[in-house]
Amino acid sequence: MKTACLLLALSLPALAADPLPEPQAVLAAMKKAVAFAESRLAVHGGYASGWKADLSAGITEHKESATVISIQPPGTTTLGLALVKAYRATGDAQFLKAARAAAGALIECQLASGGWDSDFDFAPEQVARYHLRRQVLAGDTETGKRRNRSTLDDNKTQSALLFLLELAHLPESRDDRELQEALRFGLDAVLAAQFPNGAWPQQFSGPADPATPVLKASYPADWPRTFPAVKYDGFYTLNDGNMEKLVELMLRAHELTGEARCLESAKKAGEFFILAQMPEPQPAWAQQYDFDMHPVWARKFEPPSVSGGETVGVLRALIDLWVVTGEERFLQPVPSALKWLEASALPDGRHARFYELRTNKPLYFVKDRYELTYDDGNLPTHYGFQVEQAKSIDAVRERVATPREKLLRDRQGPASPKSWASKAKGAAGKAQRAVDSLRPEGFWSNGGDLDARDFVAHLQAMADYLNSVREAGDALPKAGQ
Repeated sequence: MKTACLLLALSLPALAADPLPEPQAVLAAMKKAVAFAESRLAVHGGYASGWKADLSAGITEHKESATVISIQPPGTTTLGLALVKAYRATGDAQFLKAARAAAGALIECQLASGGWDSDFDFAPEQVARYHLRRQVLAGDTETGKRRNRSTLDDNKTQSALLFLLELAHLPESRDDRELQEALRFGLDAVLAAQFPNGAWPQQFSGPADPATPVLKASYPADWPRTFPAVKYDGFYTLNDGNMEKLVELMLRAHELTGEARCLESAKKAGEFFILAQMPEPQPAWAQQYDFDMHPVWARKFEPPSVSGGETVGVLRALIDLWVVTGEERFLQPVPSALKWLEASALPDGRHARFYELRTNKPLYFVKDRYELTYDDGNLPTHYGFQVEQAKSIDAVRERVATPREKLLRDRQGPASPKSWASKAKGAAGKAQRAVDSLRPEGFWSNGGDLDARDFVAHLQAMADYLNSVREAGDALPKAGQ
């Protein structure tokens, strides 16, 4: 690491008095924020998704507690990734120490099945509810009635493994046996949970059944119009970017480790995407499929259907697979899916979250009663039944029309000091806003509860800026020029 032995403030040139913030001021803000997070917010080194304004409790999607951390972004995993990015950008040992502490929290609550739950409460009576990997290592191998289902929903286990992967591949982590073993155990478990057709379930407690048939998606002869309350967490799940994030994880794992099995896993997922594209007249994707490859119910507001949101996510993943592998087969589903998205836009340009099988009519629910309807006049407010996707669809069109060689270069980042200087200038505004909005105590807040998303966004913005400044070197102006 170029700056591992020197403080960034001593190694970077002073910048001219222009919109570019001083690197020393940015570094000082980062250090103050991380010191506050370590001393006031961390629990066993990990982080909740938010905190009460008086810091009396951490907040996750499901609970408030003084002893809880969140695995679901934007908690421990995404803050950990931001800390790794900060260390790579600056070489400052404070950020590496905090990242290692966050990883330690994940290692401490890794399940015996290899992944993680949504959150974890370190209160002793709460810990007793789980069967943990560290307990297995101590000889406690029978799960009994304890919770041991790893979840892939909402990028939980994926983001945890991505964080451990990035941290484990810093030169300073090569000899961290505990970290390396936790990462290996988790990757092994996720790879084993992949079905023969390339899909993953929403949750898993062990390997997938190798005898599960490989089928192409098709329409069911009929489907229940009322919620059947069937357990769905073992079905093939695309909802909330579940498999898109798994493809990202496996591609990055292959990039860092060189292990062929990770690339093969990503390609198998791509093969599932091809299988899971529905036939005409709806060449799109569903949120989840049963083992007959029919779209099925999940929660009471998620009916069998095709989905605009999941379709865009699958297209992004397929294009990524094409860029990395060069295999044209991953582009074959794209034109018909884009045509369907264009034809399925609502009059205001948005898309429905759900389109009825075969008829392609937008599906909605009546508020409170959760009855299926074609009428959008009385929708529940907790869920996006109509979503803005025009920019995402345009981005997909632009990427698929771009030569693969350029997309490969874009994945690798800027290649010259001049390009890094341009990136630094583009990142300067966000970095300066992060510095200016940091409270004197060392946190970001609009006056209410604290949100981990603010820490992640501002820390990443400052790290991106400092990394770009460092790589740009003399391509950025010196003071007085």
